[in-house]
Amino acid sequence: MYHNPVLLKQSVDDLVTRPDGIYVDCTFGGGGHSSEILQRLSPQGRLFGFDQDLDALKNNIEDERFTLVNQNFRFLENSLLLYGISQVDGVLADLGVSSHQFDAAERGFSTRSDAPLDMRMNVLQQLDAKAVINDYEEEHLADIFYHYGELREARRLAREIVHHRKIKRIETTEDLKKIFSYIPQFKQNKFYAQLFQAVRIEVNQELEVLKDMLQQAYSVLKPGGRLVVISYHSLEDRLVKRFLKNGMFEGEPARDIYGNYNKTFELLKSKATVPDGAEIETNSRARSAKMRTGIKL
Repeated sequence: MYHNPVLLKQSVDDLVTRPDGIYVDCTFGGGGHSSEILQRLSPQGRLFGFDQDLDALKNNIEDERFTLVNQNFRFLENSLLLYGISQVDGVLADLGVSSHQFDAAERGFSTRSDAPLDMRMNVLQQLDAKAVINDYEEEHLADIFYHYGELREARRLAREIVHHRKIKRIETTEDLKKIFSYIPQFKQNKFYAQLFQAVRIEVNQELEVLKDMLQQAYSVLKPGGRLVVISYHSLEDRLVKRFLKNGMFEGEPARDIYGNYNKTFELLKSKATVPDGAEIETNSRARSAKMRTGIKL
């Protein structure tokens, strides 16, 4: 299995309300959440798993109630229609990078290993981290570092990368890290994590893909159906929180003369669910996790 699924019991408790219903696991990965969902379903229940990573196909679950779709979850609605499914009872998404992807050094996700600058969740796509670092204009790089990595020195960082790549193309994760070796050691882990996060989000268009998935999840959910999303950084969580609150990602919804607006979801809990200390101790990936659940109105 790729990793210990984060918030496993809590997420599936929130998700599955009808054992004979139709459910979607948008981020199949190692199949941990899907296996738990299938245990809760009756023989009439159905589950669709989505994953664009070819490695995930090796984890397919042999169960007649289960269908694994090798597709990015931004194509959720159309992909389900191909199977004759227009409405479902619940959608689960466990966002971010799996432990398997981090641990596969050659994928270039980890700050701990020297590897080619890649970071593609779908290895068949063209854009990779090497192209972002070596080919993007300085201003574009600065925007990525500032907005996706929340790095205050974004313009200086971009300028330094452009300077170094003029001398020699930046090919590996170690090449990239060496540019910033002057960062004090006690700050390095956080800095490299933010830098790599920014590049990874750009390579995979993660925030735009998340927006597409959330909107399509709303479309395919039945009234009373549940959307459960586990996120790992504030950029994702902010989008999820806003969407569950008013169906929008920015701006404010139109209100009537009494100040009311049409809500799309009711929150199952007012605050995000977070892992307890025991789970964090056994699974470091859980440390930053936040789970939010909405019930479609």
